[in-house]
Amino acid sequence: MSNQLTQLLGQWHPLKDTTEWVLGTVYKTEGPCYRKAGAMMLFNGVGQQYGLLSGGCLESDIQNHAKRVMQTSQAVTLCYDGSDEDDISFQLGIGCGGTVYIVLQLVNRENNYLHLDKVWDSLKDRSGGFYHQKIPNDTQSEPLKRTQNWFESNSAEERQGATAGIQGSWFVTDIKPEPHLLIVGGGLDARPVVSIAKELGWMVTLCDPRPANARSEVFCGAATIIRTLDKNLTTYCVDQRVDAVVIMTHNVSMDAQAVALMAGVERLKYLALLGPNERKIKILEAVNVRESDLPATLSGPAGFDIGGELPESIALSILAECHQALFKPGDV
Repeated sequence: MSNQLTQLLGQWHPLKDTTEWVLGTVYKTEGPCYRKAGAMMLFNGVGQQYGLLSGGCLESDIQNHAKRVMQTSQAVTLCYDGSDEDDISFQLGIGCGGTVYIVLQLVNRENNYLHLDKVWDSLKDRSGGFYHQKIPNDTQSEPLKRTQNWFESNSAEERQGATAGIQGSWFVTDIKPEPHLLIVGGGLDARPVVSIAKELGWMVTLCDPRPANARSEVFCGAATIIRTLDKNLTTYCVDQRVDAVVIMTHNVSMDAQAVALMAGVERLKYLALLGPNERKIKILEAVNVRESDLPATLSGPAGFDIGGELPESIALSILAECHQALFKPGDV
């Protein structure tokens, strides 16, 4: 179970009418904080929690406030000041020293589930959008209004001028689907790449035309396994909004073919190839492709140099580099 919003809503949606639910959202932070504005968490009436709003030190106290929201049907805002020795967060052992502002809201049929069902549908379609939440005016409470929250998908014309953050009495979250990683090559060393990416909550697709590789019983973390390496893979990457690709077939011809196919996927943010730089040059020459023809810088050898030799360490280095490219593109 990861803390990606897609996974949280996937747990909530089939059980949304079986018990009480409360949505918790970090809407503002000051100073160093474990989670940033936009982090969400779900609490239910049987004591279950999905997600994190801190490093784990505040969740039990937030759960108690969530119970009050269930009882009163009123939204509540909370403030945890990690720098104040008299504040409950300091007593709970919050170590970051920052201040976290959280809003808790009841989620039920009467308030249209705060439109979380629309957020869920959008994430399943891998489209995303902007989620608007009304923040009470003070740290007490205010009655929960049926029209408090609303969601605009990427297809809405109004999204063009929308931005995330606090806007008056509203907090707007930029809802994005989790990264979609394509791994070309289903050998033994691809296993930890799939496993770690799955643990991160990413969507993983595996491609390998060789019958002995990429077996579903071995790569159970892969959402999709593709058995052809042709132009249909380019179409798949475009249609399914693939964000990152790691090519690791250990076959020069297949690697070269995969690199050429990725030239047609404009939205890629990360493209990596196993092997030394000399091999990368050889592969590019084999398909007459220049690095400038590719949608992203071809990382080869793939991953950060962390001194890894075993598949697990190499997978860690690759996914760390991939994570940086996806979430801190300015540093790549």
